[in-house]
Amino acid sequence: MSEFSSRRPYLIRALYEWILDNDCTPHLLVATDVPGVDVPQQFVTEEGRITINISANAVRGLELGNQWILFSARFGGRSHAVSIPPGAVLALYARENGEGMLFGEVELPAPDDSHEEQAEDEHGASAADSSQPGRSHLRVIK
Repeated sequence: MSEFSSRRPYLIRALYEWILDNDCTPHLLVATDVPGVDVPQQFVTEEGRITINISANAVRGLELGNQWILFSARFGGRSHAVSIPPGAVLALYARENGEGMLFGEVELPAPDDSHEEQAEDEHGASAADSSQPGRSHLRVIK
């Protein structure tokens, strides 16, 4: 019997839907010291945590994937592309009443689950060249 994949991404998706179905606002508590977490650092607490509202009114392009949670959100009036490995999510809860789930400790991917494979992407760069899959290294400068 092979080893099961992480259940955390599946629980995150289920809890997100459950919170929305109950007309509440989903919030993520994220450990920002986990490799791959990309959030605006000025909003990170001294404990290395950030709480993010992930409701449809607060984020754009939300993807709750098995490997990454991706979206764009405004922080202090500025847009920021956010990427979070599901293992960095410490909790998902409803703002209105605190209902949800505390996951506890950070869950790091197993060594053979790494994203350092040398597969070519559509731009000819290997996955090891990009710390965040699906994200371009280019920025729009105005």
